[in-house]
Amino acid sequence: SVPHLCFCNTLKAWLPILSWLPGYKLKWLQMDLIAGVTVGLTVVPQGLAYAEVAGLPVQYGLYSAFMGGFIYTFLGTSKDVTLGPTAIMSLLCSSVVGGQPSRAVLLCLLCGVIQAAMALLRLGFLLDFISYPVIKGFTCAAAVTIGFGQVKNILGLKGVPQQFFLQVYYTFHRIPEARIGDVVLGLLCLTLLVMLTLMKASLGPPPNDCPPSSRVARRMVWGIATMRNALVVVAASCVALSWDAYGHHVFTITGNITKGLPPFRPPPTTDTTGNGTIVSFGEIVEGFGGGLAVIPFMGLLESIAIAKAFASQNDYRINANQELFAIGLTNIMGSFVSAYPVTGSFGRTAVNSQTGVCTPAGGIVTSVIVLLSLAFLMPVFYYIPKASLAAVIICAVAPMVDFHAVAKMWRIRRLDLLPFSVTFLMSFWEVQYGILGGIAVSGAMLLYNTARPRVSDHGVLVIELGSGLSFPATEYLSHIIHTKALQASPARSVVLDCLHVSTIDYSVVNELKDLLRQFKLRGAVLVFSRLQPSVLRVLLAADLPGLRHTDSLDGWFLMLHGGTAPTD
Repeated sequence: SVPHLCFCNTLKAWLPILSWLPGYKLKWLQMDLIAGVTVGLTVVPQGLAYAEVAGLPVQYGLYSAFMGGFIYTFLGTSKDVTLGPTAIMSLLCSSVVGGQPSRAVLLCLLCGVIQAAMALLRLGFLLDFISYPVIKGFTCAAAVTIGFGQVKNILGLKGVPQQFFLQVYYTFHRIPEARIGDVVLGLLCLTLLVMLTLMKASLGPPPNDCPPSSRVARRMVWGIATMRNALVVVAASCVALSWDAYGHHVFTITGNITKGLPPFRPPPTTDTTGNGTIVSFGEIVEGFGGGLAVIPFMGLLESIAIAKAFASQNDYRINANQELFAIGLTNIMGSFVSAYPVTGSFGRTAVNSQTGVCTPAGGIVTSVIVLLSLAFLMPVFYYIPKASLAAVIICAVAPMVDFHAVAKMWRIRRLDLLPFSVTFLMSFWEVQYGILGGIAVSGAMLLYNTARPRVSDHGVLVIELGSGLSFPATEYLSHIIHTKALQASPARSVVLDCLHVSTIDYSVVNELKDLLRQFKLRGAVLVFSRLQPSVLRVLLAADLPGLRHTDSLDGWFLMLHGGTAPTD
């Protein structure tokens, strides 16, 4: 029946797993297992490293890495996307909570609530107001901030401030205090990671006449290069353990880590300072400031951009609103297992796609690997050198510095470099201020174009309303008409080209009433040409004084006042 069909379609829209699970194949299971294991071996070292970026104990990176796999399997619409900790979200979290785990968990809950509410209220269109130059400015600044923030771990320095400019000063000032063991190990890890990355990039698809043995060898090399983070961290940990066993403590290691799975409990809504003062929920939220708006938006933006990119690449479609809901619910549920805010990861999504994942079920395998690591491997993580984690982070964020995008903006529209530069430079001061500043500048540029119609003068003053006609443009429009037409001697006629005007608001109608009165006093003509029918109806309903219209002149609508219509 029709109601039953509608119910099934609605249920599939909210639970996309119902669309692919009934037809699940054994071949898909094999591919999902391979992809899930590969991504799992990537996310474990990255999760530990990104927790360092967030200023949290390393186990919080793994606490944040497993809930997304379970939730997204049921609610996600992309087979490739993997949710978990990322460099950008870790940096934003650090800038807002300042390394306080309880507040990071509460921030995760609030971000999830905001994101889920946006999905339910269909507010995803708000992401469209964050322009490409703002996103690029932020990601470039974030890459520089995150990458340089790890130099202190490569050098083995402690007590370096988090603020970027102070960090730069003290890092260079204290270079003589660098630990030789950390420097050597960190540079070796960086070298290995770069070599493996280049090796993977150079491995194209095998030729058709390639023998089976060669295909297997290429696949093995590709697998080793893909799991490079885990291999490098394991090798560095073995080196640190060997030196430590002989009593030589030459590396800065991660140290004691809380063992076992995180407890399932509601996130704390209050906090206690070192001197015993209780900080209320309202005070904590007030302390989050603009970060409470920036982090949910950036999380959604990052994940949806990744989902759209891989959907286009692999020829399927996603539901952006459902993606919002999946991310929001992941952060809500993640806060109950001590996670900090997560989003889609481009690097791990690329690995997932390249290993041939067939459905979102690969995320379950990834999550199981993270849970097994938490349950059994935490004592082993004690010996992970911080220099090796720093090398993993630096190699992960280096591709985010995209100079090609800057060159393209210069060639296509140089004015776009303004919001890019504002975002890039302000992000070194405070990350969230950089994003907000860039949005403000790009918004001002957008409004300026809306508020400044193009004017041409060929005997008759023609004003082309190329960006529509709304209240920001009324004052400028009135000023141009008065100075160039009404104050001329004799008064000149004016043509408003309304081809691109689809709506008109109350402020504009009020201004037009005054203009029509001025034209009547001076015996001049005001012409509205090429009107859309919807705008014509509004103007006729507004009962403007002395207005009449002609509906057949080369298909144009003409709205005139007084005198004779201009002929040129």
